[in-house]
Amino acid sequence: MTDTEKDVPEHTADVAEDATEGAAPTPRRPWWHWRRLTRGRLRPALAAAVAGALLGGAVVAWQTDVGPFTGDNRACWGALGEDDVAALFGGKRDIDASDVPVTTGHIGDDGPSGLCVLKSPRGRRITAQVHQLDTRFGGAGDQWADEFLSARLTPMSGGLLGMASDTRAWLAVPDGCLGRPEEDDGPVVIDVETGWTVYDNEVRAQERDQLARTVVKLVNDFMADEGCDGTIADPVDRMPAPARFQDEKTDAVCGIKGLRLPGGRKDYAHYMPLVTRGAGPVRTCDRHVLFDHPQLRLMTVEDPRLAALYGDLAFDGGKPIKAGDSDGHGVIRDDLGLFQAACPTGPVTFLVRARDGRQPGDIRALLPRYVAAEADRVGCGPLRIKLPA
Repeated sequence: MTDTEKDVPEHTADVAEDATEGAAPTPRRPWWHWRRLTRGRLRPALAAAVAGALLGGAVVAWQTDVGPFTGDNRACWGALGEDDVAALFGGKRDIDASDVPVTTGHIGDDGPSGLCVLKSPRGRRITAQVHQLDTRFGGAGDQWADEFLSARLTPMSGGLLGMASDTRAWLAVPDGCLGRPEEDDGPVVIDVETGWTVYDNEVRAQERDQLARTVVKLVNDFMADEGCDGTIADPVDRMPAPARFQDEKTDAVCGIKGLRLPGGRKDYAHYMPLVTRGAGPVRTCDRHVLFDHPQLRLMTVEDPRLAALYGDLAFDGGKPIKAGDSDGHGVIRDDLGLFQAACPTGPVTFLVRARDGRQPGDIRALLPRYVAAEADRVGCGPLRIKLPA
Protein backbone atom coordinates (compact mmCIF):
# COMPACT_ATOMS: atom_id res chain seq x y z
CA MET A 1 0.00 0.00 0.00
CA THR A 2 1.36 3.41 -0.95
CA ASP A 3 1.46 6.43 1.34
CA THR A 4 -1.24 8.07 -0.77
CA GLU A 5 -3.51 5.06 -0.36
CA LYS A 6 -3.08 5.20 3.38
CA ASP A 7 -4.35 8.78 3.45
CA VAL A 8 -7.48 8.12 1.39
CA PRO A 9 -10.65 7.85 3.56
CA GLU A 10 -12.12 4.37 3.86
CA HIS A 11 -15.29 5.17 1.94
CA THR A 12 -13.26 6.21 -1.13
CA ALA A 13 -13.06 2.54 -2.12
CA ASP A 14 -16.85 2.39 -2.18
CA VAL A 15 -16.94 5.44 -4.43
CA ALA A 16 -14.49 3.81 -6.83
CA GLU A 17 -16.54 0.62 -6.92
CA ASP A 18 -19.76 2.43 -7.75
CA ALA A 19 -17.97 4.58 -10.33
CA THR A 20 -17.27 1.59 -12.42
CA GLU A 21 -21.06 0.83 -12.69
CA GLY A 22 -38.18 40.14 -6.38
CA ALA A 23 -38.66 41.33 -2.88
CA ALA A 24 -36.69 44.51 -2.15
CA PRO A 25 -34.09 44.29 0.64
CA THR A 26 -35.03 45.64 4.05
CA PRO A 27 -32.75 47.63 6.35
CA ARG A 28 -30.15 45.65 8.27
CA ARG A 29 -31.37 44.71 11.73
CA PRO A 30 -29.21 45.82 14.67
CA TRP A 31 -27.15 43.14 16.41
CA TRP A 32 -29.40 43.24 19.48
CA HIS A 33 -32.60 42.54 17.52
CA TRP A 34 -34.34 39.40 18.88
CA ARG A 35 -34.46 37.71 15.48
CA ARG A 36 -30.67 38.04 15.05
CA LEU A 37 -29.99 36.88 18.60
CA THR A 38 -32.14 33.75 18.24
CA ARG A 39 -31.47 32.96 14.57
CA GLY A 40 -30.04 29.49 13.99
CA ARG A 41 -30.00 28.25 17.58
CA LEU A 42 -32.69 25.64 17.05
CA ARG A 43 -31.25 24.26 13.84
CA PRO A 44 -28.21 22.32 15.17
CA ALA A 45 -30.33 20.21 17.54
CA LEU A 46 -33.02 19.67 14.92
CA ALA A 47 -30.48 18.76 12.23
CA ALA A 48 -28.74 16.31 14.56
CA ALA A 49 -32.02 14.63 15.39
CA VAL A 50 -33.04 14.40 11.73
CA ALA A 51 -29.66 13.09 10.58
CA GLY A 52 -29.61 10.53 13.38
CA ALA A 53 -33.03 9.25 12.40
CA LEU A 54 -32.09 8.97 8.73
CA LEU A 55 -28.67 7.40 9.17
CA GLY A 56 -30.00 5.06 11.82
CA GLY A 57 -32.59 3.71 9.41
CA ALA A 58 -35.65 4.95 11.29
CA VAL A 59 -37.15 6.70 8.27
CA VAL A 60 -35.89 4.52 5.41
CA ALA A 61 -38.33 4.21 2.52
CA TRP A 62 -38.88 1.77 -0.38
CA GLN A 63 -36.69 -1.10 0.87
CA THR A 64 -37.69 -3.90 -1.52
CA ASP A 65 -35.90 -6.76 -3.23
CA VAL A 66 -36.01 -4.94 -6.57
CA GLY A 67 -34.68 -1.63 -5.29
CA PRO A 68 -36.41 1.47 -4.05
CA PHE A 69 -37.75 2.82 -7.33
CA THR A 70 -40.90 0.95 -8.26
CA GLY A 71 -44.18 2.30 -9.51
CA ASP A 72 -44.53 6.02 -8.82
CA ASN A 73 -41.84 6.17 -6.13
CA ARG A 74 -39.31 8.96 -6.54
CA ALA A 75 -36.43 10.00 -4.32
CA CYS A 76 -35.48 13.28 -2.61
CA TRP A 77 -38.88 14.92 -2.17
CA GLY A 78 -40.09 13.48 -5.48
CA ALA A 79 -37.47 15.25 -7.58
CA LEU A 80 -35.35 12.27 -8.71
CA GLY A 81 -36.47 9.22 -10.65
CA GLU A 82 -34.81 5.83 -10.91
CA ASP A 83 -32.58 6.83 -13.80
CA ASP A 84 -31.50 10.03 -12.01
CA VAL A 85 -30.37 8.12 -8.93
CA ALA A 86 -28.72 5.33 -10.92
CA ALA A 87 -26.64 7.95 -12.75
CA LEU A 88 -25.26 9.11 -9.39
CA PHE A 89 -24.18 5.57 -8.45
CA GLY A 90 -22.48 4.41 -11.63
CA GLY A 91 -25.61 2.72 -13.00
CA LYS A 92 -26.43 0.75 -9.83
CA ARG A 93 -30.16 0.62 -9.06
CA ASP A 94 -30.25 -1.10 -5.65
CA ILE A 95 -30.15 2.22 -3.81
CA ASP A 96 -32.09 2.95 -0.62
CA ALA A 97 -33.57 6.43 -0.29
CA SER A 98 -34.69 8.30 2.80
CA ASP A 99 -35.88 11.83 3.25
CA VAL A 100 -37.49 14.21 5.69
CA PRO A 101 -39.96 16.45 3.83
CA VAL A 102 -39.01 20.04 3.17
CA THR A 103 -40.63 22.35 5.69
CA THR A 104 -41.10 26.03 4.91
CA GLY A 105 -42.10 27.14 8.40
CA HIS A 106 -39.64 29.65 9.84
CA ILE A 107 -38.04 27.75 12.71
CA GLY A 108 -35.89 30.25 14.57
CA ASP A 109 -36.04 32.43 11.43
CA ASP A 110 -33.94 29.89 9.52
CA GLY A 111 -36.14 29.44 6.47
CA PRO A 112 -36.89 26.15 4.64
CA SER A 113 -35.14 22.96 5.67
CA GLY A 114 -35.08 19.36 4.49
CA LEU A 115 -32.75 16.38 4.21
CA CYS A 116 -32.42 13.46 1.79
CA VAL A 117 -30.01 10.50 1.98
CA LEU A 118 -29.27 8.04 -0.84
CA LYS A 119 -27.32 4.97 0.25
CA SER A 120 -25.68 2.17 -1.71
CA PRO A 121 -25.38 -1.29 -0.11
CA ARG A 122 -21.68 -1.01 -0.92
CA GLY A 123 -21.34 1.83 1.56
CA ARG A 124 -21.47 4.96 -0.58
CA ARG A 125 -23.80 7.70 0.63
CA ILE A 126 -25.01 10.91 -1.06
CA THR A 127 -26.73 13.59 1.00
CA ALA A 128 -28.89 16.47 -0.25
CA GLN A 129 -30.01 19.32 1.96
CA VAL A 130 -32.33 22.32 1.73
CA HIS A 131 -31.33 25.13 4.08
CA GLN A 132 -30.69 28.83 4.47
CA LEU A 133 -27.00 29.62 4.69
CA ASP A 134 -25.94 30.28 8.28
CA THR A 135 -24.32 33.66 8.93
CA ARG A 136 -23.46 33.31 12.62
CA PHE A 137 -20.04 34.29 13.96
CA GLY A 138 -17.54 31.65 12.81
CA GLY A 139 -20.32 29.08 12.77
CA ALA A 140 -21.76 26.70 10.21
CA GLY A 141 -21.64 29.39 7.53
CA ASP A 142 -17.85 29.36 7.57
CA GLN A 143 -17.73 25.57 7.77
CA TRP A 144 -20.04 25.32 4.77
CA ALA A 145 -17.81 27.75 2.87
CA ASP A 146 -14.76 25.56 3.53
CA GLU A 147 -16.31 22.84 1.41
CA PHE A 148 -18.79 24.46 -0.97
CA LEU A 149 -16.78 27.57 -1.91
CA SER A 150 -13.52 25.68 -2.36
CA ALA A 151 -11.35 26.11 -5.44
CA ARG A 152 -12.28 22.57 -6.46
CA LEU A 153 -15.75 23.78 -7.49
CA THR A 154 -16.48 25.60 -10.75
CA PRO A 155 -19.26 28.18 -11.21
CA MET A 156 -22.46 27.21 -13.01
CA SER A 157 -22.42 30.58 -14.83
CA GLY A 158 -25.38 31.95 -16.78
CA GLY A 159 -26.49 34.12 -13.87
CA LEU A 160 -26.91 31.14 -11.54
CA LEU A 161 -25.67 31.40 -7.96
CA GLY A 162 -24.17 27.95 -7.71
CA MET A 163 -21.05 25.80 -8.15
CA ALA A 164 -20.15 22.14 -8.61
CA SER A 165 -17.29 19.64 -8.36
CA ASP A 166 -17.13 15.85 -8.43
CA THR A 167 -17.97 15.65 -4.69
CA ARG A 168 -19.98 18.83 -3.99
CA ALA A 169 -22.64 20.92 -5.73
CA TRP A 170 -24.93 23.72 -4.61
CA LEU A 171 -27.42 26.12 -6.13
CA ALA A 172 -29.34 29.02 -4.58
CA VAL A 173 -33.10 29.23 -5.07
CA PRO A 174 -33.62 32.25 -7.39
CA ASP A 175 -34.66 35.47 -5.67
CA GLY A 176 -37.77 35.64 -7.84
CA CYS A 177 -39.17 32.55 -6.12
CA LEU A 178 -38.70 33.21 -2.40
CA GLY A 179 -37.73 36.88 -2.54
CA ARG A 180 -34.32 38.38 -1.95
CA PRO A 181 -32.98 37.58 1.54
CA GLU A 182 -32.61 40.39 4.03
CA GLU A 183 -29.22 42.07 4.21
CA ASP A 184 -27.95 39.98 7.13
CA ASP A 185 -29.46 36.67 5.95
CA GLY A 186 -27.92 34.13 3.62
CA PRO A 187 -29.72 32.77 0.54
CA VAL A 188 -31.72 29.53 0.56
CA VAL A 189 -29.69 26.82 -1.18
CA ILE A 190 -29.91 23.15 -2.02
CA ASP A 191 -26.60 21.33 -1.83
CA VAL A 192 -25.42 17.80 -2.53
CA GLU A 193 -22.32 16.10 -1.12
CA THR A 194 -20.82 12.66 -1.60
CA GLY A 195 -18.37 12.50 1.32
CA TRP A 196 -14.78 13.58 1.86
CA THR A 197 -12.87 15.26 -0.93
CA VAL A 198 -9.51 13.74 -1.84
CA TYR A 199 -7.52 16.79 -2.90
CA ASP A 200 -4.55 14.95 -4.42
CA ASN A 201 -6.75 13.92 -7.36
CA GLU A 202 -7.95 16.02 -10.27
CA VAL A 203 -11.67 16.82 -10.51
CA ARG A 204 -13.56 14.22 -12.55
CA ALA A 205 -15.59 16.24 -15.07
CA GLN A 206 -18.27 13.61 -15.75
CA GLU A 207 -19.13 13.22 -12.06
CA ARG A 208 -19.09 16.99 -11.58
CA ASP A 209 -21.57 17.43 -14.42
CA GLN A 210 -23.87 14.78 -12.95
CA LEU A 211 -23.95 16.51 -9.56
CA ALA A 212 -24.65 19.86 -11.24
CA ARG A 213 -27.61 18.39 -13.12
CA THR A 214 -28.88 16.75 -9.94
CA VAL A 215 -28.88 19.92 -7.86
CA VAL A 216 -30.65 21.81 -10.69
CA LYS A 217 -33.40 19.15 -10.72
CA LEU A 218 -33.78 19.48 -6.95
CA VAL A 219 -34.11 23.27 -7.16
CA ASN A 220 -36.60 23.05 -10.03
CA ASP A 221 -38.74 20.63 -8.03
CA PHE A 222 -38.55 22.89 -4.96
CA MET A 223 -39.65 25.88 -7.06
CA ALA A 224 -42.58 23.92 -8.50
CA ASP A 225 -43.72 22.94 -5.01
CA GLU A 226 -43.54 26.61 -3.97
CA GLY A 227 -45.68 27.61 -6.94
CA CYS A 228 -42.88 29.56 -8.63
CA ASP A 229 -42.87 30.06 -12.40
CA GLY A 230 -40.07 28.96 -14.69
CA THR A 231 -37.37 26.31 -14.57
CA ILE A 232 -33.59 26.34 -14.62
CA ALA A 233 -31.97 24.83 -17.71
CA ASP A 234 -29.15 22.28 -17.68
CA PRO A 235 -26.04 24.35 -16.84
CA VAL A 236 -23.34 21.88 -17.90
CA ASP A 237 -22.69 23.20 -21.42
CA ARG A 238 -21.81 26.68 -20.14
CA MET A 239 -19.69 25.61 -17.17
CA PRO A 240 -15.92 26.15 -17.42
CA ALA A 241 -13.55 23.20 -17.35
CA PRO A 242 -12.72 21.89 -13.85
CA ALA A 243 -9.89 23.57 -11.95
CA ARG A 244 -6.44 22.03 -12.18
CA PHE A 245 -3.43 22.28 -9.90
CA GLN A 246 -0.95 24.87 -11.17
CA ASP A 247 2.69 25.80 -10.75
CA GLU A 248 3.43 28.90 -8.71
CA LYS A 249 6.19 31.51 -8.75
CA THR A 250 7.51 32.98 -5.52
CA ASP A 251 6.42 36.49 -6.61
CA ALA A 252 2.97 35.41 -7.82
CA VAL A 253 1.24 33.52 -5.01
CA CYS A 254 -2.02 32.03 -6.33
CA GLY A 255 -1.11 33.43 -9.75
CA ILE A 256 -1.39 37.07 -8.62
CA LYS A 257 1.63 39.04 -9.83
CA GLY A 258 3.43 40.87 -7.02
CA LEU A 259 1.92 38.72 -4.27
CA ARG A 260 4.57 36.96 -2.21
CA LEU A 261 5.14 35.37 1.17
CA PRO A 262 7.54 37.05 3.64
CA GLY A 263 11.14 36.82 2.45
CA GLY A 264 10.03 35.40 -0.89
CA ARG A 265 9.98 31.93 0.62
CA LYS A 266 8.01 29.06 -0.87
CA ASP A 267 6.93 26.95 2.09
CA TYR A 268 4.18 25.25 0.11
CA ALA A 269 6.25 24.37 -2.97
CA HIS A 270 5.12 20.73 -2.83
CA TYR A 271 1.46 21.71 -2.48
CA MET A 272 0.50 23.26 -5.80
CA PRO A 273 -2.37 25.73 -5.48
CA LEU A 274 -5.84 25.11 -6.85
CA VAL A 275 -7.61 28.24 -8.13
CA THR A 276 -11.27 28.66 -9.14
CA ARG A 277 -11.65 28.52 -12.91
CA GLY A 278 -14.17 30.79 -14.64
CA ALA A 279 -16.16 33.84 -13.57
CA GLY A 280 -18.56 33.24 -10.72
CA PRO A 281 -19.67 34.15 -7.21
CA VAL A 282 -16.21 33.55 -5.70
CA ARG A 283 -12.58 33.24 -6.69
CA THR A 284 -10.77 30.92 -4.29
CA CYS A 285 -7.15 29.82 -4.08
CA ASP A 286 -6.61 26.82 -1.78
CA ARG A 287 -3.15 25.66 -0.75
CA HIS A 288 -2.38 22.48 1.22
CA VAL A 289 -5.85 21.04 1.83
CA LEU A 290 -6.31 18.34 4.47
CA PHE A 291 -9.70 16.72 5.08
CA ASP A 292 -11.59 19.44 3.15
CA HIS A 293 -9.92 22.30 5.07
CA PRO A 294 -7.20 24.41 3.38
CA GLN A 295 -4.07 25.28 5.34
CA LEU A 296 -4.07 28.65 3.57
CA ARG A 297 -6.96 30.17 1.62
CA LEU A 298 -7.18 33.40 -0.34
CA MET A 299 -10.75 34.12 -1.41
CA THR A 300 -12.72 36.94 -3.00
CA VAL A 301 -16.50 36.72 -2.52
CA GLU A 302 -17.76 38.69 -5.51
CA ASP A 303 -21.50 37.98 -5.32
CA PRO A 304 -23.22 40.28 -2.79
CA ARG A 305 -25.76 37.56 -1.98
CA LEU A 306 -22.96 35.59 -0.32
CA ALA A 307 -21.51 38.62 1.47
CA ALA A 308 -23.79 37.97 4.45
CA LEU A 309 -21.69 34.90 5.28
CA TYR A 310 -18.83 37.20 6.28
CA GLY A 311 -20.62 40.35 7.47
CA ASP A 312 -20.51 39.34 11.14
CA LEU A 313 -17.08 37.74 10.87
CA ALA A 314 -15.67 41.15 9.90
CA PHE A 315 -16.44 42.32 13.46
CA ASP A 316 -15.45 39.13 15.29
CA GLY A 317 -12.42 39.91 17.45
CA GLY A 318 -9.00 41.01 16.29
CA LYS A 319 -8.00 44.54 15.32
CA PRO A 320 -9.93 46.75 12.87
CA ILE A 321 -8.52 47.50 9.42
CA LYS A 322 -8.55 50.99 7.93
CA ALA A 323 -8.97 51.76 4.24
CA GLY A 324 -8.38 55.49 3.86
CA ASP A 325 -11.36 57.17 2.18
CA SER A 326 -12.82 53.87 0.97
CA ASP A 327 -16.13 52.64 2.30
CA GLY A 328 -15.66 49.31 4.03
CA HIS A 329 -14.59 47.55 7.19
CA GLY A 330 -12.47 44.61 8.21
CA VAL A 331 -10.48 42.85 10.88
CA ILE A 332 -7.14 41.10 11.22
CA ARG A 333 -6.34 38.29 13.64
CA ASP A 334 -3.65 35.66 13.91
CA ASP A 335 -5.77 33.23 11.89
CA LEU A 336 -7.39 35.52 9.31
CA GLY A 337 -7.50 38.88 7.63
CA LEU A 338 -10.81 40.02 6.17
CA PHE A 339 -12.00 43.21 4.50
CA GLN A 340 -15.52 43.80 3.19
CA ALA A 341 -15.66 46.67 0.69
CA ALA A 342 -18.65 48.61 -0.62
CA CYS A 343 -18.28 48.19 -4.38
CA PRO A 344 -20.58 49.40 -7.20
CA THR A 345 -22.11 45.92 -7.50
CA GLY A 346 -22.60 45.57 -3.73
CA PRO A 347 -20.48 44.19 -0.87
CA VAL A 348 -17.35 42.27 -1.89
CA THR A 349 -15.36 40.31 0.69
CA PHE A 350 -11.59 39.74 0.53
CA LEU A 351 -10.27 37.01 2.82
CA VAL A 352 -6.89 35.53 3.69
CA ARG A 353 -7.16 32.76 6.24
CA ALA A 354 -4.84 30.20 7.77
CA ARG A 355 -6.01 26.95 9.31
CA ASP A 356 -4.50 27.88 12.68
CA GLY A 357 -2.98 30.94 14.34
CA ARG A 358 0.66 30.05 13.61
CA GLN A 359 0.99 32.16 10.44
CA PRO A 360 0.10 35.74 11.42
CA GLY A 361 3.10 37.11 9.51
CA ASP A 362 1.92 35.46 6.30
CA ILE A 363 -1.55 36.95 6.68
CA ARG A 364 -0.16 40.44 7.28
CA ALA A 365 2.19 40.17 4.30
CA LEU A 366 -0.45 38.88 1.87
CA LEU A 367 -3.63 40.75 2.77
CA PRO A 368 -2.88 44.37 1.65
CA ARG A 369 -1.55 43.41 -1.78
CA TYR A 370 -4.21 40.74 -2.23
CA VAL A 371 -7.00 43.25 -1.52
CA ALA A 372 -5.45 45.82 -3.88
CA ALA A 373 -5.01 43.35 -6.74
CA GLU A 374 -8.41 41.72 -6.42
CA ALA A 375 -10.24 45.05 -6.01
CA ASP A 376 -8.75 46.16 -9.31
CA ARG A 377 -9.75 42.88 -10.94
CA VAL A 378 -13.42 43.03 -9.89
CA GLY A 379 -13.74 46.74 -10.67
CA CYS A 380 -13.92 48.36 -7.25
CA GLY A 381 -10.36 49.65 -6.98
CA PRO A 382 -8.18 51.35 -6.22
CA LEU A 383 -8.44 50.01 -2.69
CA ARG A 384 -5.57 50.38 -0.28
CA ILE A 385 -5.97 49.09 3.26
CA LYS A 386 -3.78 49.90 6.27
CA LEU A 387 -3.14 47.24 8.89
CA PRO A 388 -2.90 48.15 12.59
CA ALA A 389 0.56 48.04 14.16
